[in-house]
Amino acid sequence: MSEAATPRARRLGLVGPLHPWRGGLAQYLQLLGEALERHAEVRAVTFTRQYPGFLFPGTSQFDPDTPRPRFPTAALLDSIGPLSWRRSAAHLERWAPGAVVLKWWMPFFAPSFASTVGPLRRRGTRVVLVCDNLLPHEPRFYDRAFSDWMMRNSDGYLVMSDSVERDLETLKPGAPRRRVPHPFYAQFDRGRWTRETARQSLNLSGDVALFFGYVRHYKGLDTLLTAWKQVRAERPAATLVVAGEFYEKPEPYEALAQAAGGVRILNRYIADVEVEALFRAADVTVLPYRSATQSGVTHVAYALGSPVIATRTGGITETVRDGETGLICPPEDPEALAATVVRFFAEGLGEHMAAPIAALRREHSWEALARSTISLVDELAPTRGWA
Repeated sequence: MSEAATPRARRLGLVGPLHPWRGGLAQYLQLLGEALERHAEVRAVTFTRQYPGFLFPGTSQFDPDTPRPRFPTAALLDSIGPLSWRRSAAHLERWAPGAVVLKWWMPFFAPSFASTVGPLRRRGTRVVLVCDNLLPHEPRFYDRAFSDWMMRNSDGYLVMSDSVERDLETLKPGAPRRRVPHPFYAQFDRGRWTRETARQSLNLSGDVALFFGYVRHYKGLDTLLTAWKQVRAERPAATLVVAGEFYEKPEPYEALAQAAGGVRILNRYIADVEVEALFRAADVTVLPYRSATQSGVTHVAYALGSPVIATRTGGITETVRDGETGLICPPEDPEALAATVVRFFAEGLGEHMAAPIAALRREHSWEALARSTISLVDELAPTRGWA
């Protein structure tokens, strides 16, 4: 089949957060969709309401300044509005896609997602989940029942870590899958900042470490702040930048930061236009997580050339090559974390890690993910919309 004929012969839908919804989930789905356009005609359904207020502790769920997707996108889906699930299903059914791809990260969305794709699936469309977390970090009583509901209404799975693949085998043994590397968020690398100009803009100097992303208990910021006091004892000029919105009470963290010294807290959502400067200014990005399956932060860090110090938990250590692209230490161990950060600075490891990080960037592309997605759909053999 010719390249020109492929988009018309293959129809592929996306369901999930997209512009103007903010954050890594929306960015991931958009970049995947744009890569998939080389292989299929792509259309998408996104939310009118993603989280109800009681499930979203942040200030805003939107970032209207981000670029719009190149493919057609309809805002139809209300996560807690059953009538919208039927509208979304009917909208997609009129187009009869061969497959629908959903970003799956939280069992809360099972009713809306399963009700949207279930009717299409019964008519021959195949459903593929891109699995961030099959079992959530902060469990709720309904999680297993809702996860099982989504498993019954999906056919194939894209997994990006050993831990997620093990969870998939628990929930749905033998399910068709592809193991894929998480692509790097290269869209942040716009060449606007050097290390020097970024530091000048942010008024930073000396040793600089970055904690990036929203703050929740499982991310272990309290462990890092406790460790930072020891870091400062050995590296008095070191600065820790905490950049991200707090989804918990900030006061306990602020008290730890004050006791440690040398901590700058940016308690707000970090817009895309600010991301490049923060990572360019930092010597290293620190992920002190208590638990995790994977983290998009590592993929932003590497895209912008920053080494990563991470705890040995979940799938994060599958991306961080200890001693080459970053350093690994035990979780929930402030002394070990402090020693690791001090070692990184004292031995000047950032300079030695630049070449391995550049090589790693070449291995994690959106086109490779798109090809794996198409291969998985081919295996699932849709009975319509896929020739």
